[in-house]
Amino acid sequence: MTELANGAQASNEFNGLDGAEAEENNSADVPTELEGPTSEWFVVHSYSGMEHKVKKNIEHRAESMGMTDRILEVVVPTETEIEIRNGVRREIERRVFPGYILVNMIMDEDSWYVVRNSPGVTGFVGMGNKPTPLRQDEVDKIMKRIESDEPRIKVSFQRGEHVRIMSGPFAEFTGIVDEIFPDKGKARVLVSFFNRETPVDVDFIQLTRDA
Repeated sequence: MTELANGAQASNEFNGLDGAEAEENNSADVPTELEGPTSEWFVVHSYSGMEHKVKKNIEHRAESMGMTDRILEVVVPTETEIEIRNGVRREIERRVFPGYILVNMIMDEDSWYVVRNSPGVTGFVGMGNKPTPLRQDEVDKIMKRIESDEPRIKVSFQRGEHVRIMSGPFAEFTGIVDEIFPDKGKARVLVSFFNRETPVDVDFIQLTRDA
């Protein structure tokens, strides 16, 4: 950027900031400070199942090529999920967006080249060949989800499914799932009790499919 006016315009266009247009003023020698480009979050596509390996590849290339000041953070969005199968409760780490990685970076030709040519990266998400940054509300929503301390419960039962209760007051009773409450980790099961269909709320961990 050899001219101050062009530099200011380019900076404003890149950052989406509203700024006053640079003007020539021969009578006053007042220096104009230009804000440098800011980082944004971009989405990179990779082979599904290789997200963590590709993340390390990007980080290694950024460090080895001296680009850590432009490639700031690489994130594989994951969340903890509770899976209940046959009465066994276990926590698993689940990828929120299989095949996708988030990169916080200052986008220019050099940083684009480093990320795009990292092993396992198949491209940026965007319109045509132009990477499109995420909106801030999208970033906030994703970060809130992956930083949550409360694990999500994977629901493996469906309404109308025949189940058996394995523990509690109604142990060994069989019934039909009438309603599911994922946020509570419970299901409402209709069991036959004294020849009457009675609804009981049961934890997922107390249920198994009735063969």
